[in-house]
Order: sequence, then C-alpha cells, then structure tokens
Amino acid sequence: MDAATGTVLESGNEHEKLAPASVTKVMTMLLIMEAIDSGQLAWDDTVTASQTAAAKGGSQVFLKAGEQMTVEDMVKSIAVSSANDCACAMAEHLAGSEAAFVELMNRRAQELGMSDTNFVNCTGLDDDAGASEHRTSAHDIALMSRELLVNHPDIKKFTTIWMDTIRGGTFGLSNTNKLVRFYPGCTGLKTGFTSGAGYCLSASAARDGMELIAVAMGAETSQKRNDACRGMLDYGFANFAHYTPSLPELVAV
Repeated sequence: MDAATGTVLESGNEHEKLAPASVTKVMTMLLIMEAIDSGQLAWDDTVTASQTAAAKGGSQVFLKAGEQMTVEDMVKSIAVSSANDCACAMAEHLAGSEAAFVELMNRRAQELGMSDTNFVNCTGLDDDAGASEHRTSAHDIALMSRELLVNHPDIKKFTTIWMDTIRGGTFGLSNTNKLVRFYPGCTGLKTGFTSGAGYCLSASAARDGMELIAVAMGAETSQKRNDACRGMLDYGFANFAHYTPSLPELVAV
C-alpha cells in the first residue's frame, strides 16, 4: 500500500481473516498517539502498572505491580520490544480497563473501514479469553498502519529505534523488527508472533519521497515474513513513483 494515497499496489488474499499476534499493537499505538496528539495524554505523564498488566506473558519488560513509568518509555517499550505488559498498562491508563480499551479499538477500526477486524485484546496474545475471535486481515492492518504513520509521524521516533534502554539505562531494548537495521529506509512498523498466528509483520519504508506499507501474515518463520515484506517493498519502489504534473508555462501575448 502507498501510504500517501492508500492505493494498494500488490495484494493476495488481503481480506482473509487471520490472527495478527502483536501486529495488533499498531491499533494500540494509534489510540495512544491520538490521545497524545489531542492533548489528552502527555509524554511525561506517569503510568502505574496494575497486577493485571504485570502478569501479562509473552514479550515484556517485566513490569512489577505498582511500578511507574512515563508514557514515553511505555510507548518505546511497545514499539521496540513489543511489551505486552506496557500495552496493557497503557490501555488501562487510557480507558480504565483493557476491555474498555478494546471497545475503543473496535470502534476506531470501524471508523477506518476495517471490515475484516475484531479485536478482543490490546496485545494479540493467543491465551486471552475469546482470543479465537481476535482476527484481522492484511488489508486492515495496512489501513491502520497508514493512519498511524501518516497522521502521527512522531511514532517513527520509536519504530525506527534499533537498540535503546529504559529504567535509566538499566534495561535494554532491541527491536523485534530486523528490517529496521537491514532494510534501507525502513520506518517501522510492528512484528508479531504466536503459535496460533505464526509470524506476522507490518513493514514500512520510505525512499525518494514515497512511503510504502507491506503486510505479511501467517508465515512459517521470521525469515519468510521478512523476505515477503522486503520483496513487496522492493517491488513497490522499483515500479511506482509519485507523479505531479507540471503546470503549463504561462505565455504572454
């Protein structure tokens, strides 16, 4: 998908409803960024982790119940290390509970025209209640990825980080999206893996004034998902460009 116009340049089974794993967090990050850009939330606001957030499994930064962290470090942890505990803590901070936040996620999905999507959690974990109903499509992931990248570009400050730290430099973060380091122009965006979903990726990159989004779902390995997205991005950059017709020259008579 071309990020500027939303035009789909290449697709296959793009409306198949599949488990997205942590690519779910594109929507989580979108709602957080909307709250920040609207003034509802500030980067230096403090978020307190609940016992529920601290107990989230999978990728995490090992929050302890009662631990406090800034919104900026929470977002960094979600974007770079796919931290489920931080995603849950932010959901609770914004909406009061993860369930209430999920309602916001689904409402926003409808507004964006994501007709293949039903979220049941903010993380994409398989083991949450009702997770078998947690589904979206490659097309819908591209839609929410475009909304995040185009209208909230500050997220790229985090999605392009290769390695960083939190907790005053005592806890290291390493990006789960290896294209950030190995694909020229990569701007993000979000990886995902669970045993039920397989390997998923929404990858974005910008070159020569054009930004593209490539989505792969259900791959057998991380290498296959990376190769799929790399191939789509290469195809887009090699075969398409933004064209602006020049204005006709004025002729004096």
